[in-house]
Amino acid sequence: MLGHTGGFGGGYVTEVQMSKRRLYDEGSGRDVLTDTMVSVVIRYRIRQVARVAKLTMQGVTDFSIFEQEGADCSTLSIIQAEAAAGKLRFWFDPQGELYVVCDQAELEEVAMPLNDVPLRESVAQWSFHSEAAEWPTLDWLLGELDRAGLPCAWRGAKGARGRHTAIQWEGDLVPMSSRGPARAKGIHVMLYGPFDGPGFGVVLQVTGNPTKVRSRVLSHVADAIVQRYAGQCLVGNTIIPGEEWLSWKLLEQRRWVDA
Repeated sequence: MLGHTGGFGGGYVTEVQMSKRRLYDEGSGRDVLTDTMVSVVIRYRIRQVARVAKLTMQGVTDFSIFEQEGADCSTLSIIQAEAAAGKLRFWFDPQGELYVVCDQAELEEVAMPLNDVPLRESVAQWSFHSEAAEWPTLDWLLGELDRAGLPCAWRGAKGARGRHTAIQWEGDLVPMSSRGPARAKGIHVMLYGPFDGPGFGVVLQVTGNPTKVRSRVLSHVADAIVQRYAGQCLVGNTIIPGEEWLSWKLLEQRRWVDA
């Protein structure tokens, strides 16, 4: 893990969550603690790749987080880890302001190419990574949108200096209902090939002011990809298994409506 991540050097913690599981003990008539789990989400960059990692630690027996007033301890200079006496110990900084001892840990990650030319500002972004050897083609995506009644024109992006070599194709899906397709804004799509083991990745972005049609295009493309390929989605700092994407999206929509 440390070799793969480079110790998360230069990264930063975006989220820390702790959950406790309890079971009712009929003998004592009390709830008994059975497990404590801590998850840490880290954004970092290494070897021209931007990564979002989620480290989930189970069977936590020791956990501390400390941040002095006015200080930001989310930035990571290095992470230290050791395995001893059947336990894993993690220090997320030299001072131990975030420290975890656990029985086991699992690392999940979604990665995407990092260009010298920064990605444009976006209102919404959705990323997906799969270990499938065969990746989506542009013709397939356009066909899926046609069948959904959302026909789009394709406007390819010109290769720029500093563009990552793993990028296979990149451009904009512009809804045909938009006026002036040559100038209208669409959904920016970037597909990249394997650079970190087998598979492919896709990044979708809504740029500028979102419209109902463009939001529908992004949603349908995302749905089509997760239904065909096994993998993991990234929305903000949340990593979601592909098979849970549709349920998660429906739950978020209900929360938004309720709010």
